[in-house]
Amino acid sequence: MRNLILFGPPGAGKGTQSAFLVEHYNLVHLSTGDIFRANIKGQTELGTLAQSYMNQGQLVPDDVTIRMLESEVDKHPEAAGFIFDGFPRTTAQAAALDAFLEGKGQTIAAMLALEVPEDELKTRLLARAETSGRPDDADPAVIQKRIDVYNAETAPVADHYRAAGKYQGIDGVGSIADITARLTNAIGA
Repeated sequence: MRNLILFGPPGAGKGTQSAFLVEHYNLVHLSTGDIFRANIKGQTELGTLAQSYMNQGQLVPDDVTIRMLESEVDKHPEAAGFIFDGFPRTTAQAAALDAFLEGKGQTIAAMLALEVPEDELKTRLLARAETSGRPDDADPAVIQKRIDVYNAETAPVADHYRAAGKYQGIDGVGSIADITARLTNAIGA
């Protein structure tokens, strides 16, 4: 089983690159953003709670996020592996993911971190707001808050996987094809 974490700040291209990696490596894509949006659209209790945090540009609390994610993993017992997109976002989530996978006899193979300068992230998110209908991408103040929260709370998660020898930084600037090639080279056969 191949479990990968696609990591990076908002607007780094995780969703775009996940689509290729899912097809190429026959993985199940688990995007916390997509999971949140499905719960929000379905007006679940967890979805309503998640929306209140997202509207303020804050991270959804770990316990809510972990419960949603574990439920999604359990829906795919036949999976060849997973690509975790947007998760873990805190060191507590990283530890919870490791423990959850260990309980299933699995582990994370690699954390692939898309590295993109902040100005490029802002440009990408504003452009995405025009095409995706995502209100959290349209407000520059919310974008800055999301980037600040990422830098303060999420970026340190990389140290967890660095210490385990599983972190790989990937240049996230360039054409989609160039970035995909970098990711494929990092993953290997």
